[in-house]
Amino acid sequence: MVTGMVLICFAAGKEKETLDEIKAVEGVKEIRAVFGRWDAVATIEASDINALALLVVGKIRAIPGVATTDTLLTAEL
Repeated sequence: MVTGMVLICFAAGKEKETLDEIKAVEGVKEIRAVFGRWDAVATIEASDINALALLVVGKIRAIPGVATTDTLLTAEL
């Protein structure tokens, strides 16, 4: 299992509806609105790195209202 954090910027005026759509995506374990450079941070999970990439590109970034993303892979230290 691969886990990542997706930092998300929303299009202006689309924050609430976009947040709700991302919550409904399979593989999104949690999403929180934040203040600062990013509008939200989502914790995502997939079976492998390729599935994680498809989740970000094919599902999250495809949602109208998602302007930009930055994905961080998590690690156990």
